[in-house]
Amino acid sequence: MIDIKRLREDPEQYIKSLKGRGGDQGLIERFFSLDQKWRDNIKKINELRKQRNSLSMDVSRKVKNGEETESIKDDVRKLNEELKLLESEQSEIEKERDITVSRIPNLLDESVPICFGDENSKFIKFSGNAKVRRDSLDEFNKFTENSGKYEIIENTYSHIDLSERMNLVDLERAGKISGARFYISRNQLVKLELALVNYAIDFIGQRGFSIVEPPPMINGNSIWKATDEGTFNEAVYKIEGEDLYLISTSEHPIAAMLMNEILDQNELPLKVSGFSPCFRKEAGAHGKDTKGIFRVHYFKKVEQFIFCKPEDSWDYLEELLKNTEDLFQSLEIPFRVINVCSGELGSLAAKKYDIEGWFPHQGKFRELASISNDTDYQARSLNIKYRTPDGNQFVHTLNGTAIATTRIMVAIMENFSTENRIEIPKALIPYTGFDHISVE
Repeated sequence: MIDIKRLREDPEQYIKSLKGRGGDQGLIERFFSLDQKWRDNIKKINELRKQRNSLSMDVSRKVKNGEETESIKDDVRKLNEELKLLESEQSEIEKERDITVSRIPNLLDESVPICFGDENSKFIKFSGNAKVRRDSLDEFNKFTENSGKYEIIENTYSHIDLSERMNLVDLERAGKISGARFYISRNQLVKLELALVNYAIDFIGQRGFSIVEPPPMINGNSIWKATDEGTFNEAVYKIEGEDLYLISTSEHPIAAMLMNEILDQNELPLKVSGFSPCFRKEAGAHGKDTKGIFRVHYFKKVEQFIFCKPEDSWDYLEELLKNTEDLFQSLEIPFRVINVCSGELGSLAAKKYDIEGWFPHQGKFRELASISNDTDYQARSLNIKYRTPDGNQFVHTLNGTAIATTRIMVAIMENFSTENRIEIPKALIPYTGFDHISVE
């Protein structure tokens, strides 16, 4: 949630930010209309209370003097009825105003490129040595601005074909028992996924993050304060008959676990790594990646999360980005980093980096991780503060993917494969116990 006081003082910056996002600028006008009604009602309510108190004092005085009070009591009753109506109206206005405010996105950071469409996000860097077919070279050069290191290869292999041939995934039986976008992981792929999770937990843990595994379900109050209902409502699974949702990322329960708490300054920064299953409807992905395990309803993820002081959050955004870059570099996965353009940012983020891995068989970059600074937007909704000598202030919150298992496994299959063999990245071998997967 945005700072209402700041909105009142400088509405133009919010109008500019909304315009950059392609959002509904009418929200600002709607807020000020409701806010003015709210302020006018406050004046009326205070004036009526003042009149009521004055009349009540008159009643007390007349009772003491043995004078008639019925007419004044009638006036008090009328005032009480009027107050009751006004207070009820005020409650509805306040509720509607708060809903309107909750729909106004976070202020964009000045460094965010103002544009629309993922392809227009700002290229930051490329890392690694990509394997590129000749028919994919133009695509590769375009999205690395001719700065990417690569080697030309003749043959690439689909993760779908590899996983079927090596008996790693059973999509048909998963479809029979669960439906589309589910999979049964088999044999060495199970071990590879566990290795990725444990490796990521150790890697991030060495950088000062404690590890938590939150509950796989979250209540409505928590999830809709931790995230944007407009964005996630169609993405999350609701438990029928319960005020519970399956989590789509550990970010939401980690953020919500400190809801309505006040931290001491010396507790910050609080760095948390979350491991969890993630469940997503993928409602907006109709027709995309319908085969294989790249885009599925269920996967496992290791997340990074930081609660910090406002003055430190931009440094920690770069730290989270570097953590994920270093992790992917250790896995030898070629990737590019982009500064996500304004039209593609979610409501919470003031700025977001995406890391996109190179997929040789697909001949394109695909998203592997996102790293965001939500500034105080998420903390305001969740009411998470810290103590300072000048009073309590809202913390800033940041989040970033470490590993989303299915996508990284697809990246490994495409980048480390021959026709009948998948090499395991060297960093993972101590965790897998094997250095390759091959046709049985």
